[in-house]
Amino acid sequence: MSTIERKVRGKKDIGARPPEPAAIDAWQAIDDATPKRDVLFSTVSGREVNPLYTELDRVGADPAAIGLPGFYPFTRGPHATMYRTRLWTMRQFAGFATADDTNARYKYLLAHGQTGLSVAFDFPTLMGFDSDHPRSLGEVGVCGVAISSLADMERLFEGIPLDQVSVSMTINGPAIILFCFFVAAAEKQGVAPDAIRGTVQNDILKEYQAQHAWVFPPEPALRCIVDMFAWCSEHTPKYNPISISGYHIREAGATAAQELAFTLRNGFEYVERGVQRGLDVDAFAPRLSFFFDVHNDFFEEIAKLRAARRIWARGMREKYGAKDPESWRLRTHAQTAGVSLTAQQAENNIVRVAYQAMAAALGGTQSLHTNSMDETLALPTEKSVRIALRTQQILAYESGVTNTIDPLAGSYFVESLTDELERDALEIFEEIDALGGVVPGIEQGWFQQQIAMSAMRQQREIERGERIIVGVNDFTEGSGAIEIDTLKIDPSVERRQVAGMAAMRAKRDDARVKATLAALTSACRAPAEGGSGDNLVSKILDCARAYGTLFEIRHAMETVFGSFKEPVFF
Repeated sequence: MSTIERKVRGKKDIGARPPEPAAIDAWQAIDDATPKRDVLFSTVSGREVNPLYTELDRVGADPAAIGLPGFYPFTRGPHATMYRTRLWTMRQFAGFATADDTNARYKYLLAHGQTGLSVAFDFPTLMGFDSDHPRSLGEVGVCGVAISSLADMERLFEGIPLDQVSVSMTINGPAIILFCFFVAAAEKQGVAPDAIRGTVQNDILKEYQAQHAWVFPPEPALRCIVDMFAWCSEHTPKYNPISISGYHIREAGATAAQELAFTLRNGFEYVERGVQRGLDVDAFAPRLSFFFDVHNDFFEEIAKLRAARRIWARGMREKYGAKDPESWRLRTHAQTAGVSLTAQQAENNIVRVAYQAMAAALGGTQSLHTNSMDETLALPTEKSVRIALRTQQILAYESGVTNTIDPLAGSYFVESLTDELERDALEIFEEIDALGGVVPGIEQGWFQQQIAMSAMRQQREIERGERIIVGVNDFTEGSGAIEIDTLKIDPSVERRQVAGMAAMRAKRDDARVKATLAALTSACRAPAEGGSGDNLVSKILDCARAYGTLFEIRHAMETVFGSFKEPVFF
Protein backbone atom coordinates (compact mmCIF):
# COMPACT_ATOMS: atom_id res chain seq x y z
CA MET A 1 0.00 0.00 0.00
CA SER A 2 1.37 3.41 -0.96
CA THR A 3 2.02 6.27 1.47
CA ILE A 4 -0.86 8.19 -0.09
CA GLU A 5 -3.23 5.22 0.21
CA ARG A 6 -2.31 4.72 3.89
CA LYS A 7 -2.99 8.38 4.62
CA VAL A 8 -6.36 8.31 2.87
CA ARG A 9 -7.54 5.08 4.46
CA GLY A 10 -6.36 6.13 7.88
CA LYS A 11 -8.47 9.30 8.01
CA LYS A 12 -12.06 9.56 9.10
CA ASP A 13 -14.66 11.49 7.16
CA ILE A 14 -14.34 15.01 8.54
CA GLY A 15 -17.35 16.30 6.62
CA ALA A 16 -15.59 17.93 3.64
CA ARG A 17 -18.74 18.59 1.64
CA PRO A 18 -19.94 21.53 -0.45
CA PRO A 19 -21.56 24.23 1.71
CA GLU A 20 -25.33 24.07 2.11
CA PRO A 21 -27.37 26.50 -0.02
CA ALA A 22 -28.75 28.15 3.14
CA ALA A 23 -25.22 28.84 4.40
CA ILE A 24 -24.23 30.34 1.06
CA ASP A 25 -27.32 32.55 1.08
CA ALA A 26 -26.48 33.76 4.59
CA TRP A 27 -22.92 34.59 3.59
CA GLN A 28 -24.13 36.30 0.40
CA ALA A 29 -26.48 38.52 2.38
CA ILE A 30 -23.58 39.73 4.54
CA ASP A 31 -21.40 40.34 1.47
CA ASP A 32 -24.16 42.27 -0.34
CA ALA A 33 -24.80 44.48 2.68
CA THR A 34 -21.16 45.35 3.37
CA PRO A 35 -19.57 48.36 1.57
CA LYS A 36 -16.46 47.42 -0.41
CA ARG A 37 -13.20 49.22 -1.09
CA ASP A 38 -13.33 51.34 -4.24
CA VAL A 39 -10.90 49.23 -6.30
CA LEU A 40 -11.08 46.75 -9.17
CA PHE A 41 -11.61 43.22 -7.92
CA SER A 42 -10.05 41.69 -11.02
CA THR A 43 -6.76 40.22 -12.10
CA VAL A 44 -4.11 42.23 -13.93
CA SER A 45 -5.57 40.68 -17.09
CA GLY A 46 -9.02 42.08 -16.32
CA ARG A 47 -10.52 38.76 -15.22
CA GLU A 48 -13.26 39.37 -12.64
CA VAL A 49 -12.52 37.60 -9.37
CA ASN A 50 -15.39 36.29 -7.27
CA PRO A 51 -15.44 37.29 -3.61
CA LEU A 52 -15.46 33.64 -2.53
CA TYR A 53 -14.71 30.28 -4.13
CA THR A 54 -16.07 26.93 -2.93
CA GLU A 55 -16.26 23.37 -4.20
CA LEU A 56 -19.32 24.44 -6.17
CA ASP A 57 -17.08 26.43 -8.52
CA ARG A 58 -15.68 23.17 -9.86
CA VAL A 59 -18.91 21.23 -10.22
CA GLY A 60 -18.64 19.19 -13.41
CA ALA A 61 -14.86 19.54 -13.66
CA ASP A 62 -12.87 16.44 -14.49
CA PRO A 63 -11.24 15.24 -11.24
CA ALA A 64 -8.52 13.48 -13.25
CA ALA A 65 -7.47 16.85 -14.68
CA ILE A 66 -5.54 17.62 -11.48
CA GLY A 67 -3.76 14.27 -11.20
CA LEU A 68 -0.30 13.80 -9.74
CA PRO A 69 3.01 15.52 -10.52
CA GLY A 70 5.01 13.79 -13.22
CA PHE A 71 1.96 12.05 -14.66
CA TYR A 72 -0.40 12.97 -17.48
CA PRO A 73 -1.79 15.65 -17.79
CA PHE A 74 1.01 17.15 -15.63
CA THR A 75 -1.16 19.86 -14.05
CA ARG A 76 0.78 19.53 -10.80
CA GLY A 77 4.23 19.55 -12.38
CA PRO A 78 6.25 17.97 -15.19
CA HIS A 79 8.32 15.79 -12.85
CA ALA A 80 7.21 13.45 -10.10
CA THR A 81 9.45 14.76 -7.32
CA MET A 82 9.94 18.33 -8.55
CA TYR A 83 12.09 20.55 -6.29
CA ARG A 84 12.59 17.83 -3.65
CA THR A 85 15.01 16.23 -6.12
CA ARG A 86 16.28 19.19 -8.09
CA LEU A 87 15.72 22.92 -7.73
CA TRP A 88 14.87 25.04 -10.73
CA THR A 89 17.88 26.33 -12.68
CA MET A 90 18.76 29.82 -11.46
CA ARG A 91 19.57 31.94 -14.49
CA GLN A 92 20.29 35.65 -14.74
CA PHE A 93 19.86 37.19 -18.18
CA ALA A 94 23.14 39.01 -18.76
CA GLY A 95 25.12 40.58 -21.54
CA PHE A 96 26.65 43.98 -22.22
CA ALA A 97 29.46 45.68 -24.10
CA THR A 98 32.02 43.25 -25.55
CA ALA A 99 32.36 39.49 -25.20
CA ASP A 100 35.26 40.02 -22.78
CA ASP A 101 33.17 42.29 -20.52
CA THR A 102 30.28 39.83 -20.44
CA ASN A 103 32.60 36.89 -19.86
CA ALA A 104 33.78 38.58 -16.67
CA ARG A 105 30.14 39.09 -15.56
CA TYR A 106 29.35 35.43 -16.23
CA LYS A 107 32.26 34.27 -14.12
CA TYR A 108 31.07 36.60 -11.36
CA LEU A 109 27.56 35.14 -11.48
CA LEU A 110 28.77 31.54 -11.51
CA ALA A 111 31.02 32.28 -8.53
CA HIS A 112 28.00 33.62 -6.62
CA GLY A 113 25.88 30.51 -7.06
CA GLN A 114 24.16 30.91 -10.43
CA THR A 115 23.63 27.52 -12.07
CA GLY A 116 23.00 28.46 -15.72
CA LEU A 117 23.85 31.29 -18.08
CA SER A 118 21.38 33.28 -20.18
CA VAL A 119 22.82 35.47 -22.94
CA ALA A 120 21.42 38.91 -23.71
CA PHE A 121 22.55 40.17 -27.13
CA ASP A 122 22.77 43.78 -28.24
CA PHE A 123 20.26 45.13 -30.75
CA PRO A 124 22.47 44.84 -33.86
CA THR A 125 23.05 41.16 -33.06
CA LEU A 126 19.33 40.59 -32.49
CA MET A 127 18.67 41.99 -35.96
CA GLY A 128 21.52 40.15 -37.70
CA PHE A 129 23.91 43.09 -38.21
CA ASP A 130 27.65 43.05 -37.58
CA SER A 131 29.10 45.55 -35.11
CA ASP A 132 30.85 47.37 -37.96
CA HIS A 133 27.71 47.64 -40.11
CA PRO A 134 26.43 51.23 -40.62
CA ARG A 135 23.05 50.25 -39.13
CA SER A 136 24.79 49.33 -35.84
CA LEU A 137 26.21 52.79 -35.16
CA GLY A 138 25.54 53.87 -31.58
CA GLU A 139 23.97 50.56 -30.51
CA VAL A 140 26.97 48.25 -30.18
CA GLY A 141 27.02 46.61 -26.74
CA VAL A 142 24.41 49.00 -25.33
CA CYS A 143 21.53 46.64 -24.46
CA GLY A 144 23.44 43.36 -24.54
CA VAL A 145 26.65 41.75 -25.71
CA ALA A 146 27.88 42.25 -29.28
CA ILE A 147 28.46 38.93 -31.08
CA SER A 148 29.36 39.20 -34.77
CA SER A 149 31.37 36.04 -35.40
CA LEU A 150 32.77 32.85 -33.92
CA ALA A 151 35.67 34.90 -32.57
CA ASP A 152 33.29 36.85 -30.32
CA MET A 153 31.53 33.67 -29.20
CA GLU A 154 34.86 32.06 -28.30
CA ARG A 155 35.76 35.03 -26.07
CA LEU A 156 32.29 35.11 -24.54
CA PHE A 157 32.76 31.62 -23.08
CA GLU A 158 36.50 31.57 -22.56
CA GLY A 159 37.25 29.65 -19.37
CA ILE A 160 33.62 28.50 -19.02
CA PRO A 161 33.31 24.75 -19.74
CA LEU A 162 30.40 24.35 -22.15
CA ASP A 163 29.94 20.68 -21.28
CA GLN A 164 29.22 21.65 -17.65
CA VAL A 165 27.25 24.92 -17.81
CA SER A 166 23.78 25.15 -19.34
CA VAL A 167 23.52 28.14 -21.71
CA SER A 168 20.34 29.84 -22.86
CA MET A 169 20.47 32.34 -25.71
CA THR A 170 17.73 34.90 -26.30
CA ILE A 171 17.93 35.32 -30.07
CA ASN A 172 15.24 34.81 -32.71
CA GLY A 173 15.53 36.24 -36.24
CA PRO A 174 19.16 35.11 -36.73
CA ALA A 175 18.94 32.34 -34.10
CA ILE A 176 20.17 29.59 -36.39
CA ILE A 177 23.37 31.59 -37.01
CA LEU A 178 24.11 32.31 -33.32
CA PHE A 179 23.40 28.67 -32.50
CA CYS A 180 26.05 27.63 -35.03
CA PHE A 181 28.52 30.11 -33.53
CA PHE A 182 27.85 28.47 -30.14
CA VAL A 183 28.32 24.91 -31.44
CA ALA A 184 31.55 25.94 -33.18
CA ALA A 185 32.80 27.67 -30.00
CA ALA A 186 32.14 24.47 -28.04
CA GLU A 187 34.11 22.53 -30.63
CA LYS A 188 37.02 24.93 -30.12
CA GLN A 189 36.93 23.94 -26.42
CA GLY A 190 36.96 20.27 -27.39
CA VAL A 191 33.30 19.83 -26.44
CA ALA A 192 31.28 17.71 -28.86
CA PRO A 193 27.79 18.87 -29.90
CA ASP A 194 26.15 15.98 -28.03
CA ALA A 195 27.57 17.29 -24.74
CA ILE A 196 26.28 20.88 -24.83
CA ARG A 197 23.23 21.77 -22.72
CA GLY A 198 20.85 24.70 -22.90
CA THR A 199 18.31 26.41 -25.11
CA VAL A 200 18.17 28.86 -27.97
CA GLN A 201 14.96 30.89 -28.02
CA ASN A 202 14.46 30.71 -31.81
CA ASP A 203 10.69 31.47 -31.58
CA ILE A 204 10.04 33.54 -34.68
CA LEU A 205 6.24 33.46 -34.58
CA LYS A 206 6.05 35.56 -31.42
CA GLU A 207 8.44 38.05 -33.03
CA TYR A 208 5.87 38.80 -35.73
CA GLN A 209 3.17 38.95 -33.06
CA ALA A 210 4.84 41.03 -30.38
CA GLN A 211 8.57 41.76 -30.31
CA HIS A 212 9.46 42.55 -33.95
CA ALA A 213 13.07 41.27 -34.08
CA TRP A 214 12.68 39.38 -37.34
CA VAL A 215 14.84 39.00 -40.43
CA PHE A 216 13.18 36.68 -42.96
CA PRO A 217 9.49 36.22 -43.88
CA PRO A 218 7.50 33.58 -41.95
CA GLU A 219 7.82 30.60 -44.29
CA PRO A 220 11.63 30.61 -44.75
CA ALA A 221 12.01 31.46 -41.05
CA LEU A 222 9.95 28.39 -40.17
CA ARG A 223 12.11 26.31 -42.50
CA CYS A 224 15.18 27.38 -40.50
CA ILE A 225 13.51 26.27 -37.28
CA VAL A 226 12.49 22.86 -38.61
CA ASP A 227 16.02 22.38 -39.98
CA MET A 228 17.24 22.96 -36.42
CA PHE A 229 14.72 20.43 -35.07
CA ALA A 230 16.07 17.82 -37.47
CA TRP A 231 19.75 18.60 -36.88
CA CYS A 232 19.49 18.87 -33.09
CA SER A 233 17.48 15.66 -32.71
CA GLU A 234 20.45 13.88 -34.27
CA HIS A 235 23.46 15.85 -32.99
CA THR A 236 22.56 17.75 -29.77
CA PRO A 237 20.20 15.56 -27.69
CA LYS A 238 20.74 17.68 -24.54
CA TYR A 239 20.10 21.03 -26.24
CA ASN A 240 16.66 22.54 -26.82
CA PRO A 241 16.41 24.02 -30.34
CA ILE A 242 13.53 26.32 -29.43
CA SER A 243 12.00 28.05 -26.42
CA ILE A 244 8.43 28.88 -27.36
CA SER A 245 7.97 32.22 -25.71
CA GLY A 246 4.95 33.88 -24.19
CA TYR A 247 7.13 36.30 -22.27
CA HIS A 248 7.34 38.94 -24.99
CA ILE A 249 3.67 38.52 -25.88
CA ARG A 250 2.76 39.34 -22.27
CA GLU A 251 5.29 42.16 -22.03
CA ALA A 252 3.66 43.76 -25.10
CA GLY A 253 0.34 43.94 -23.24
CA ALA A 254 -1.44 40.60 -23.69
CA THR A 255 -3.61 39.13 -20.96
CA ALA A 256 -2.65 35.92 -19.18
CA ALA A 257 -5.15 33.97 -21.31
CA GLN A 258 -3.79 35.50 -24.52
CA GLU A 259 -0.22 34.74 -23.48
CA LEU A 260 -1.23 31.17 -22.72
CA ALA A 261 -3.19 30.66 -25.94
CA PHE A 262 -0.86 32.43 -28.38
CA THR A 263 2.20 30.69 -26.95
CA LEU A 264 0.77 27.19 -27.00
CA ARG A 265 -0.82 27.64 -30.43
CA ASN A 266 2.57 28.78 -31.72
CA GLY A 267 4.04 25.64 -30.16
CA PHE A 268 1.53 23.43 -31.90
CA GLU A 269 2.32 25.24 -35.18
CA TYR A 270 5.98 24.27 -34.81
CA VAL A 271 4.93 20.68 -34.14
CA GLU A 272 2.77 20.67 -37.25
CA ARG A 273 5.64 22.01 -39.36
CA GLY A 274 7.96 19.31 -38.07
CA VAL A 275 5.45 16.57 -38.79
CA GLN A 276 4.82 18.00 -42.29
CA ARG A 277 8.58 17.76 -42.92
CA GLY A 278 8.33 14.04 -42.18
CA LEU A 279 9.92 14.12 -38.74
CA ASP A 280 8.66 11.69 -36.10
CA VAL A 281 6.90 13.87 -33.52
CA ASP A 282 8.54 11.92 -30.70
CA ALA A 283 11.98 12.55 -32.22
CA PHE A 284 11.84 16.32 -31.70
CA ALA A 285 8.94 17.22 -29.39
CA PRO A 286 10.76 16.21 -26.17
CA ARG A 287 13.32 18.95 -26.91
CA LEU A 288 10.75 21.73 -27.22
CA SER A 289 10.72 24.06 -24.22
CA PHE A 290 8.68 27.09 -23.19
CA PHE A 291 9.22 30.52 -21.67
CA PHE A 292 6.50 32.34 -19.75
CA ASP A 293 6.18 35.73 -18.11
CA VAL A 294 5.29 35.85 -14.41
CA HIS A 295 3.35 39.04 -13.78
CA ASN A 296 2.01 40.72 -10.67
CA ASP A 297 -1.22 38.78 -10.18
CA PHE A 298 0.04 36.02 -7.91
CA PHE A 299 -2.70 33.40 -8.28
CA GLU A 300 -3.40 33.99 -11.97
CA GLU A 301 0.25 33.33 -12.82
CA ILE A 302 0.32 30.09 -10.84
CA ALA A 303 -2.87 28.92 -12.54
CA LYS A 304 -1.50 29.90 -15.96
CA LEU A 305 1.54 27.62 -15.65
CA ARG A 306 -0.62 24.75 -14.41
CA ALA A 307 -3.09 25.19 -17.29
CA ALA A 308 -0.24 25.40 -19.82
CA ARG A 309 1.06 21.95 -18.90
CA ARG A 310 -2.41 20.44 -19.14
CA ILE A 311 -3.25 21.96 -22.52
CA TRP A 312 0.09 20.94 -24.01
CA ALA A 313 -0.15 17.37 -22.72
CA ARG A 314 -3.65 16.86 -24.04
CA GLY A 315 -2.87 18.40 -27.41
CA MET A 316 0.30 16.41 -27.94
CA ARG A 317 -1.26 13.09 -26.99
CA GLU A 318 -4.75 13.45 -28.39
CA LYS A 319 -4.29 15.65 -31.50
CA TYR A 320 -0.71 15.04 -32.60
CA GLY A 321 -0.49 11.38 -31.60
CA ALA A 322 2.73 11.59 -29.59
CA LYS A 323 3.42 8.31 -27.82
CA ASP A 324 6.41 9.30 -25.68
CA PRO A 325 5.38 10.92 -22.35
CA GLU A 326 8.40 13.21 -22.80
CA SER A 327 6.55 14.75 -25.76
CA TRP A 328 3.55 15.50 -23.53
CA ARG A 329 5.64 17.01 -20.75
CA LEU A 330 5.77 20.82 -21.00
CA ARG A 331 8.96 22.17 -19.44
CA THR A 332 9.34 25.90 -18.98
CA HIS A 333 11.67 28.72 -18.12
CA ALA A 334 10.03 31.69 -16.42
CA GLN A 335 11.07 35.29 -15.95
CA THR A 336 9.63 37.90 -13.67
CA ALA A 337 7.74 40.65 -15.49
CA GLY A 338 10.06 43.35 -16.76
CA VAL A 339 7.04 45.43 -17.78
CA SER A 340 5.90 45.57 -14.15
CA LEU A 341 9.12 47.25 -12.96
CA THR A 342 8.98 50.98 -12.32
CA ALA A 343 11.57 53.73 -12.58
CA GLN A 344 9.82 55.47 -9.68
CA GLN A 345 10.89 54.12 -6.27
CA ALA A 346 13.00 51.50 -8.03
CA GLU A 347 13.75 49.63 -4.79
CA ASN A 348 10.09 48.56 -4.75
CA ASN A 349 10.95 46.34 -7.71
CA ILE A 350 12.84 44.01 -5.36
CA VAL A 351 9.54 43.22 -3.63
CA ARG A 352 7.63 42.83 -6.90
CA VAL A 353 10.25 40.41 -8.20
CA ALA A 354 10.20 38.35 -5.00
CA TYR A 355 6.44 37.76 -5.18
CA GLN A 356 6.61 37.00 -8.90
CA ALA A 357 9.43 34.53 -8.30
CA MET A 358 7.38 32.77 -5.63
CA ALA A 359 4.47 32.49 -8.07
CA ALA A 360 6.82 30.94 -10.64
CA ALA A 361 8.01 28.36 -8.11
CA LEU A 362 4.48 27.55 -6.94
CA GLY A 363 3.49 27.24 -10.59
CA GLY A 364 6.24 24.66 -11.16
CA THR A 365 8.86 26.31 -13.38
CA GLN A 366 12.06 24.43 -14.29
CA SER A 367 14.20 27.53 -14.72
CA LEU A 368 13.89 31.10 -13.47
CA HIS A 369 15.32 34.54 -14.12
CA THR A 370 14.61 37.27 -11.58
CA ASN A 371 14.82 40.82 -12.90
CA SER A 372 17.07 43.36 -11.25
CA MET A 373 15.58 46.43 -9.62
CA ASP A 374 17.30 48.92 -11.95
CA GLU A 375 16.42 47.38 -15.32
CA THR A 376 13.95 50.15 -16.21
CA LEU A 377 16.86 52.61 -16.00
CA ALA A 378 19.81 50.75 -17.53
CA LEU A 379 21.49 47.38 -17.76
CA PRO A 380 21.78 46.06 -14.20
CA THR A 381 24.76 46.66 -11.96
CA GLU A 382 26.57 43.79 -10.25
CA LYS A 383 24.93 44.81 -6.96
CA SER A 384 21.39 44.68 -8.33
CA VAL A 385 22.07 41.40 -10.14
CA ARG A 386 23.34 39.90 -6.89
CA ILE A 387 20.16 40.99 -5.07
CA ALA A 388 18.05 39.40 -7.83
CA LEU A 389 19.99 36.15 -7.57
CA ARG A 390 19.82 36.17 -3.76
CA THR A 391 16.03 36.55 -4.12
CA GLN A 392 15.91 33.16 -5.82
CA GLN A 393 18.24 31.59 -3.29
CA ILE A 394 16.21 32.85 -0.32
CA LEU A 395 13.07 31.53 -1.99
CA ALA A 396 14.67 28.15 -2.63
CA TYR A 397 16.44 27.63 0.69
CA GLU A 398 14.51 29.65 3.30
CA SER A 399 10.84 30.00 2.33
CA GLY A 400 9.78 26.35 2.50
CA VAL A 401 8.01 26.41 -0.88
CA THR A 402 10.23 23.58 -2.13
CA ASN A 403 9.27 21.17 0.64
CA THR A 404 6.09 19.89 -0.98
CA ILE A 405 4.93 19.64 -4.57
CA ASP A 406 2.25 21.96 -5.97
CA PRO A 407 1.11 23.09 -2.50
CA LEU A 408 -1.85 25.11 -3.84
CA ALA A 409 -3.44 22.13 -5.60
CA GLY A 410 -7.02 21.72 -4.43
CA SER A 411 -7.44 25.40 -3.66
CA TYR A 412 -10.92 26.29 -4.84
CA PHE A 413 -9.62 29.55 -6.28
CA VAL A 414 -6.49 28.19 -7.98
CA GLU A 415 -8.24 25.17 -9.47
CA SER A 416 -11.10 27.36 -10.73
CA LEU A 417 -8.62 29.80 -12.29
CA THR A 418 -6.74 26.91 -13.90
CA ASP A 419 -9.98 25.61 -15.42
CA GLU A 420 -11.02 29.09 -16.61
CA LEU A 421 -7.69 29.81 -18.25
CA GLU A 422 -7.76 26.48 -20.04
CA ARG A 423 -11.28 27.18 -21.36
CA ASP A 424 -10.29 30.68 -22.47
CA ALA A 425 -7.20 29.40 -24.27
CA LEU A 426 -9.17 26.76 -26.15
CA GLU A 427 -11.69 29.41 -27.27
CA ILE A 428 -8.82 31.55 -28.59
CA PHE A 429 -7.48 28.49 -30.45
CA GLU A 430 -10.82 28.35 -32.28
CA GLU A 431 -10.52 32.01 -33.27
CA ILE A 432 -7.00 31.43 -34.64
CA ASP A 433 -8.11 28.37 -36.59
CA ALA A 434 -11.00 30.38 -38.08
CA LEU A 435 -8.41 32.82 -39.46
CA GLY A 436 -6.65 29.96 -41.22
CA GLY A 437 -3.94 29.41 -38.61
CA VAL A 438 -1.05 31.29 -37.04
CA VAL A 439 0.71 32.56 -40.18
CA PRO A 440 -2.48 33.96 -41.79
CA GLY A 441 -3.31 35.57 -38.44
CA ILE A 442 0.11 37.27 -38.43
CA GLU A 443 -0.23 38.39 -42.04
CA GLN A 444 -3.65 39.89 -41.27
CA GLY A 445 -2.34 41.68 -38.18
CA TRP A 446 -4.87 39.92 -35.92
CA PHE A 447 -2.43 38.96 -33.15
CA GLN A 448 -0.95 42.45 -33.09
CA GLN A 449 -4.42 44.01 -32.79
CA GLN A 450 -5.48 41.71 -29.95
CA ILE A 451 -2.35 42.50 -27.94
CA ALA A 452 -2.64 46.24 -28.59
CA MET A 453 -6.26 46.34 -27.40
CA SER A 454 -5.39 44.51 -24.18
CA ALA A 455 -2.44 46.83 -23.55
CA MET A 456 -4.67 49.86 -24.04
CA ARG A 457 -7.21 48.59 -21.50
CA GLN A 458 -4.52 48.00 -18.88
CA GLN A 459 -2.97 51.42 -19.44
CA ARG A 460 -6.34 53.16 -19.11
CA GLU A 461 -6.99 51.41 -15.79
CA ILE A 462 -3.68 52.73 -14.47
CA GLU A 463 -4.20 56.26 -15.77
CA ARG A 464 -7.69 56.42 -14.26
CA GLY A 465 -6.36 55.19 -10.92
CA GLU A 466 -8.56 52.11 -11.08
CA ARG A 467 -5.50 49.90 -10.72
CA ILE A 468 -2.89 51.05 -8.21
CA ILE A 469 0.81 50.89 -9.05
CA VAL A 470 2.70 51.75 -5.88
CA GLY A 471 4.95 54.75 -6.37
CA VAL A 472 3.47 55.56 -9.79
CA ASN A 473 -0.16 56.58 -9.38
CA ASP A 474 -0.43 56.33 -5.58
CA PHE A 475 1.93 56.35 -2.60
CA THR A 476 4.16 58.60 -4.71
CA GLU A 477 6.11 60.33 -1.96
CA GLY A 478 9.79 59.91 -2.79
CA SER A 479 9.16 59.01 -6.44
CA GLY A 480 11.17 61.91 -7.85
CA ALA A 481 14.94 61.74 -8.02
CA ILE A 482 16.69 58.48 -8.92
CA GLU A 483 18.94 57.55 -6.03
CA ILE A 484 20.55 54.34 -7.24
CA ASP A 485 23.70 53.77 -9.25
CA THR A 486 23.27 52.49 -12.79
CA LEU A 487 25.56 50.72 -15.22
CA LYS A 488 26.97 52.96 -17.94
CA ILE A 489 28.42 51.49 -21.14
CA ASP A 490 31.75 53.04 -22.10
CA PRO A 491 31.50 54.65 -25.58
CA SER A 492 34.85 53.06 -26.43
CA VAL A 493 33.12 49.66 -26.59
CA GLU A 494 32.04 50.22 -30.18
CA ARG A 495 35.53 51.27 -31.28
CA ARG A 496 37.09 48.23 -29.61
CA GLN A 497 34.53 45.88 -31.14
CA VAL A 498 34.97 47.30 -34.64
CA ALA A 499 38.76 47.09 -34.31
CA GLY A 500 38.47 43.47 -33.21
CA MET A 501 36.36 42.64 -36.25
CA ALA A 502 38.92 44.24 -38.55
CA ALA A 503 41.68 42.14 -36.99
CA MET A 504 39.61 38.97 -37.36
CA ARG A 505 38.84 39.71 -41.03
CA ALA A 506 42.56 40.28 -41.72
CA LYS A 507 43.51 36.84 -40.34
CA ARG A 508 40.78 34.63 -41.84
CA ASP A 509 40.84 32.79 -45.17
CA ASP A 510 38.55 34.91 -47.36
CA ALA A 511 38.40 32.30 -50.12
CA ARG A 512 37.10 29.75 -47.63
CA VAL A 513 34.52 32.24 -46.36
CA LYS A 514 33.23 32.94 -49.88
CA ALA A 515 33.01 29.23 -50.69
CA THR A 516 31.01 28.41 -47.56
CA LEU A 517 28.67 31.37 -48.09
CA ALA A 518 28.04 30.27 -51.69
CA ALA A 519 27.22 26.74 -50.47
CA LEU A 520 24.80 28.22 -47.94
CA THR A 521 23.01 30.27 -50.58
CA SER A 522 22.64 27.14 -52.70
CA ALA A 523 21.20 25.26 -49.72
CA CYS A 524 18.60 28.00 -49.23
CA ARG A 525 17.26 27.30 -52.72
CA ALA A 526 15.12 24.24 -53.34
CA PRO A 527 16.45 21.68 -55.85
CA ALA A 528 13.69 22.75 -58.26
CA GLU A 529 15.21 26.24 -58.17
CA GLY A 530 18.73 25.05 -58.85
CA GLY A 531 19.81 24.79 -55.20
CA SER A 532 20.81 21.88 -53.01
CA GLY A 533 18.01 22.30 -50.46
CA ASP A 534 20.31 20.84 -47.79
CA ASN A 535 19.76 21.28 -44.09
CA LEU A 536 20.90 24.82 -43.32
CA VAL A 537 22.53 24.08 -39.95
CA SER A 538 25.44 22.13 -41.41
CA LYS A 539 26.04 24.83 -44.05
CA ILE A 540 25.94 27.68 -41.53
CA LEU A 541 28.29 25.73 -39.27
CA ASP A 542 30.78 25.62 -42.12
CA CYS A 543 30.46 29.42 -42.49
CA ALA A 544 30.93 29.90 -38.75
CA ARG A 545 34.04 27.71 -38.63
CA ALA A 546 35.50 29.79 -41.47
CA TYR A 547 34.81 32.98 -39.41
CA GLY A 548 32.07 34.22 -41.69
CA THR A 549 30.31 37.07 -39.88
CA LEU A 550 26.74 37.34 -38.72
CA PHE A 551 25.70 39.79 -41.43
CA GLU A 552 27.59 37.95 -44.17
CA ILE A 553 25.67 34.79 -43.31
CA ARG A 554 22.39 36.65 -42.98
CA HIS A 555 22.93 38.33 -46.36
CA ALA A 556 23.74 35.02 -48.06
CA MET A 557 20.38 33.69 -46.87
CA GLU A 558 18.45 36.91 -47.49
CA THR A 559 19.35 36.92 -51.18
CA VAL A 560 17.10 33.85 -51.48
CA PHE A 561 14.60 34.30 -48.67
CA GLY A 562 13.96 38.05 -48.85
CA SER A 563 12.94 40.16 -45.84
CA PHE A 564 9.69 40.66 -43.91
CA LYS A 565 7.61 43.82 -43.67
CA GLU A 566 4.80 44.01 -41.15
CA PRO A 567 1.25 44.64 -42.45
CA VAL A 568 -0.35 47.98 -41.62
CA PHE A 569 -3.33 47.16 -39.43
CA PHE A 570 -4.19 50.37 -37.54
